[in-house]
Amino acid sequence: MRLLIVGQLSGPLGTAGRIATQRGAKVAHIDGIEGALSALRNGQGADLVMCDVSLDIAKFIDSLKSERINIPVIACGIGADAGTAVRAIRAGAKEYVPLPPDADLIAAVLQAVAEEDSTFIAKDASMKPLLQMVDRVGASDASILITGESGTGKEVMARYIHRKSRRAAGNFVSVNCAAIPDNLLESELFGHEKGAFTGAVARRIGKFEEANGGSLLLDEISEMDIRLQAKLLRAIQEREIDRVGGTQPIKIDIRLIATSNRDLEEEVKAKRFREDLYFRLNVVNLHLPPLRERIADIVPLAEYFAGKYAKANGLNDRALSAAATASLQAHHWRGNVRELENTMHRAVLLAQSNQIEPEAIMLSGQSFAPAQPSAAEVAAQIALGRAPAAATGGLVGRTVADVERDLIIDTLSHCLGNRTHAANILGISIRTLRNKLKQYSDEGLPVPGGAGEERAVS
Repeated sequence: MRLLIVGQLSGPLGTAGRIATQRGAKVAHIDGIEGALSALRNGQGADLVMCDVSLDIAKFIDSLKSERINIPVIACGIGADAGTAVRAIRAGAKEYVPLPPDADLIAAVLQAVAEEDSTFIAKDASMKPLLQMVDRVGASDASILITGESGTGKEVMARYIHRKSRRAAGNFVSVNCAAIPDNLLESELFGHEKGAFTGAVARRIGKFEEANGGSLLLDEISEMDIRLQAKLLRAIQEREIDRVGGTQPIKIDIRLIATSNRDLEEEVKAKRFREDLYFRLNVVNLHLPPLRERIADIVPLAEYFAGKYAKANGLNDRALSAAATASLQAHHWRGNVRELENTMHRAVLLAQSNQIEPEAIMLSGQSFAPAQPSAAEVAAQIALGRAPAAATGGLVGRTVADVERDLIIDTLSHCLGNRTHAANILGISIRTLRNKLKQYSDEGLPVPGGAGEERAVS
């Protein structure tokens, strides 16, 4: 966590900085707004800015926005009246912290920013091979391409990789290639010299230089214009960049991570993505499965988000009832973890007690759910006693034994052969599952994981 304090460091503001340092933050200090802007333009970087409310916070935040420097700003002050705090929030400050500082409040602010970026929850068996791969390649400098549907947590995975790498003490810098217009993305990545184009009011260090010694994430790289891809390829190959309007190449030392929610091989075939760049990025590929294929992650994630938003809204902890849990596990989650987070935020606010009941679970996107759920999804629904008619409509005419066999085999395949995990989803004992699998094996049917193999619990 990199904290930049803007204001006079004497007195309570200095105390806030010392508290933040004790809580593990890397604290830098600059007296005024212009100096802070200059430092940020020159690649100093920060994850959070704490700014004295007596300074022109509105001007500071407007300058950050106009120069596309995306850093949350916290206003703080001594004895400021409510109107001052409100004006700071209206100007764009994320929060107002009164001074003298309370150590627990400073810690909570730092933790909130850190958790926003780095909380990683993966309990499902389908995630185990991915985590093993990260453990093997994390310490290297190999480029990594993370693919998966929108909302599956690709950026969270990228931050997890950075923390596992030998560059963990360096900066982690993220650029959303889909959110920045093509004509500005080049400057965002490579920086520019003063006067290089209209609006270039000062020299600006790009994300490559800011990430020097650390990791650079190019989020949704498939949205990058193909003309800019050529310059990116050169930067990766030569390990040097040219600022827009600059005359001298600049050496860089970064670990590159990219994400995409598109099939990049199809993008290459369609001539929308350079094949040579694809191969440079795809040294290691990590594909994040959608949430509907990570059934064991649904409840831990839901509980995490329930706790997060209860705390954020000053409410008591909200526990999930059994019926609410069943509702979450039976849902298709077209929007993946992002949809689950929004659902739990609503549920925390709508819950009428300290327990979240089904009526507080307002699920969206029902019309997009597939007409025929996968066997693993049906298994979760049946085990919870909530299988809808649509889930069984294609089963008419088949024997119960046939349906049971397909359900067990498909669920075990979904769990990558983990029998304990599959038995939990199916709602049966491990002994019953073992006996069923032995029967299928004796009948000559292939059993995921091997007839006699017992997988460890993930």
